[in-house]
Amino acid sequence: MVRKGQQGQQQTVKAARRPELRLPELTGWGGGELEPDGDYDGLEFADLDLAGQEGIGARFMDCALRRCALDEAGLAKARILDSVLEGVRGVGTDLSGASLRDVELVDARMGGVQMHGAVLERVVVRGGKIDYLNLRKARLKDVVFEGCVLVEPDFAGAVLERVEFRDCGLRGVDFSGVRMADVDLRGVSVLEIARGVEALGGAVISPGQLFELAPAMAAQLGVRVVP
Repeated sequence: MVRKGQQGQQQTVKAARRPELRLPELTGWGGGELEPDGDYDGLEFADLDLAGQEGIGARFMDCALRRCALDEAGLAKARILDSVLEGVRGVGTDLSGASLRDVELVDARMGGVQMHGAVLERVVVRGGKIDYLNLRKARLKDVVFEGCVLVEPDFAGAVLERVEFRDCGLRGVDFSGVRMADVDLRGVSVLEIARGVEALGGAVISPGQLFELAPAMAAQLGVRVVP
C-alpha cells in the first residue's frame, strides 16, 4: 500500500528495521539470584526459575534467556541489549521503564507484563501469546510483532514509529491517545480495537479492515448510519 506526499508523489510505508543479532559464545549462568543494578554480559540463562527475583536497573548485554520463569520478576528500568528471550513465561513481570534494543522475544507465554514507560527499539516479538500487555506511554521504534497473539494490549499514550504487525492477532487493543507514524496494521489477522480508533492517523490498514472498522469510526465521528 502506498500514500501520496505533499507533491502528489507516491511514498511507500517505511519498514521497521529489524535487529541483527550475532550472539558471542555464551557462558552458562552460574546460579544465584539476580541483583538490582546487576551487570550481565555474554551469559545464557536456561531453564531457570527467576520468579520473584529483583533485577531492578540491571543490564543484560549479549545474553540469552531460554525457557525461564519470570513470574513477578522485578526488572523495572532494566536494560536488555543485543539479546534473545526465547520461550520465557510468567505472570506479572515488571519491565516498567525498561529499555530493550536489538532484542528478539520468541514464543513467549506471558500475562500482565508491565512495560509502561518502556523504550523498545529494533525489537521483534515472534510467536507466542501475551495477555494484558501494558505499554502505556511507552516508545516503540522499529518494532515488529510477528505471528503472535496480544490479548487486550494497552498502548494508551504510547508513541509508535515504524511498527509492523504481521500475521498476528490484536484482541481488545487500546490505542487511546497513541501517536503513530508508519504503523502497518495490514497484516493483523484479527483487529479488535476496544478504544482509540480515532488515533489511527499515521497507521496503514487494508480495505477490508477499513470496512470492518467503519462502524466504530462512524460512531467516533457522531455519524448515524440509517438504512
